[in-house]
Amino acid sequence: MKKLKDTPYYYRAIHERNYSFGDFYLFDTFIVGEIHEDVLFSWKEHGKQIAEELSNLYDNNGKDIVYISNRVHDYSVIPMDWKKFYKFSYNLKAYGIVSYTKTGFFNAMIERMFVSSKLRWFNSLEDAIKWVSKISNSNVLDPRKTRASI
Repeated sequence: MKKLKDTPYYYRAIHERNYSFGDFYLFDTFIVGEIHEDVLFSWKEHGKQIAEELSNLYDNNGKDIVYISNRVHDYSVIPMDWKKFYKFSYNLKAYGIVSYTKTGFFNAMIERMFVSSKLRWFNSLEDAIKWVSKISNSNVLDPRKTRASI
């Protein structure tokens, strides 16, 4: 299990947002989220705040953004809350889940029933970021790009 901070991609993030329930790393075309241990992630307590703040930072409703959920901790998501995300006109270009356990894979399969965005499952953060780079024409893989040069 790799946290984003333990990879070279961390230094290419444009911005970092830290909340009591998780950490979010913002790039040009995608966001990596790492929810903290034992959180029950809900729309009302967490999702609404993130969606509002990040859509303001990106100046759109997320339609051009890919979200990568890097599940380095055990936590729960209320899958039906995805309907609230879309009800309030938030969108995602795609949604990637990085899970390191079989249980995480099965949880992702359940979540897929509630997500209307393109969803892919990965067993490594690097593979998820490579996928985002392909579908978003992102330059995060450019070794010359660092947080200091952006």
